[in-house]
Amino acid sequence: MDQFCAVLEERRQLKILDLAGASQSTISFVTEQGHQLYSNDFLLQLDDCFGEGDSYENQADPRNVERFIGAALDFPRASFDGVLAWDTLEYLAPPLLATTVERLHTIMRPGAGLLSIFRAQEQKEPVTSFSYRIQDRRTILLTPRGARRPAQFFNNRALEKLFQRFHSVKFFLTRDALREVIVKK
Repeated sequence: MDQFCAVLEERRQLKILDLAGASQSTISFVTEQGHQLYSNDFLLQLDDCFGEGDSYENQADPRNVERFIGAALDFPRASFDGVLAWDTLEYLAPPLLATTVERLHTIMRPGAGLLSIFRAQEQKEPVTSFSYRIQDRRTILLTPRGARRPAQFFNNRALEKLFQRFHSVKFFLTRDALREVIVKK
């Protein structure tokens, strides 16, 4: 998070997309630095498009994928200087994940950064998903949103492959067995 925030402090009038949904603390943090924040509740969109029956099986249906991408990431090409994806990508089945990462690549400007979080240990049972709220560059408030089963496990090599179209990928392992990933376009 610290490296993502360093970019916010270096430049002005950036456009940032937050996939955790709107929160006053994140809005204040980003706008006080002179940037614009766009919020979308990615997990809510995920539930709306794929929630009936087996969510992961439903994510393989091309019609549902198209509807989801249209609802969650309907932005023009090169719209954003940064994306806060948080842990949302963990809950996407491989076909939807590939389409989503491709769409994120499209809506990000050259040099833009993406922050995402992945579990460093394989989890077969549901885990707590969170809403993320930035309080300051070193403090993120987490609000539990219920339990979800991660769609797949991501080791470093899998993450490098996932973000292979991007310019760079950096990993940071936290004390909580989470992998913070900073991706640059």
